[in-house]
Amino acid sequence: MASNKRKKTSLAVSIGGLKLKNPILTASGTFGYGEDFAEYFDLGRLGGIVVKGLSLKPTLGNPPPRIAETPAGMLNAIGLQNIGIERFIEEKLPFLRKFDTKILVNIYGHSINEYSAIAERLEGLAGVHGIEVNISCPNVKKGGMAFGTDPKETHKVVQAVRKKTSFPLIVKLSPNVTDITAIARAAEDAGADALSVINTLLGMAVDIDTRRPLLGNITGGLSGPAIKPVALRMVWQVHQSVKLPLIGIGGIMEARDALEFIICGASAVQIGTANFLDPLSAVNILQGIEDYLLENRIEDIKALKGSLQTG
Repeated sequence: MASNKRKKTSLAVSIGGLKLKNPILTASGTFGYGEDFAEYFDLGRLGGIVVKGLSLKPTLGNPPPRIAETPAGMLNAIGLQNIGIERFIEEKLPFLRKFDTKILVNIYGHSINEYSAIAERLEGLAGVHGIEVNISCPNVKKGGMAFGTDPKETHKVVQAVRKKTSFPLIVKLSPNVTDITAIARAAEDAGADALSVINTLLGMAVDIDTRRPLLGNITGGLSGPAIKPVALRMVWQVHQSVKLPLIGIGGIMEARDALEFIICGASAVQIGTANFLDPLSAVNILQGIEDYLLENRIEDIKALKGSLQTG
């Protein structure tokens, strides 16, 4: 007699020693600290949450307007507004500890000392499972050049953070470079455990009636479906260049998008802009991935990783 029970498939993945129940994480800056989304679903269903980027001290961010809609995407120039590491530890981390999911703390600084100080403050904290380093920030001691646009600077900042933490260390790469593989190799050599690919693309938009930029900061980070082809290409390139596990990011709006990243070499994905359109996006994408695996009789999602056929 045939069984009516739904077959199981394995969604568990490992990211640089960090074991996730499934490959779905939320992208930094799009999910806050999880509180608003907890009203819509159990955050414990996620593989992990990457919290809004944190600096050593609270930051007000850029002047408004800070968001502009663009064809198939959006621009943001929030300016990494955040409550600072101390308030996060006191006010937000206790809430996040309630959920059966991995918490990754995204950090940034404008000097290597700032990065090191934040990593040292987080070390050993209960409820923190890993650190994601945003290297797209300008190094004030280098005239404003972003750490993530130069392999030597990337190596320096990643190495400095590595010395201060035993947590799994994930480096978030900037796409605003000539050769992202050179940056990826520098992060790998400096001790990164995994890479997030990619951060937002630099862009701008103009109001032709006022002849002024739509953003108060003039330029901002482009995200959403418009950047997916670029992100996919970079994941594929980086996958061939380093041995580290990758987390794919960029325009993932539905399960098919996430599956494309995994096929190109990502072990996991982060859901970003989609969270603004539908607070259930992350869990809907997770369900869609599971349905795809079952329909195609794939017992383990790891079998899909890097399975792209190019010959």
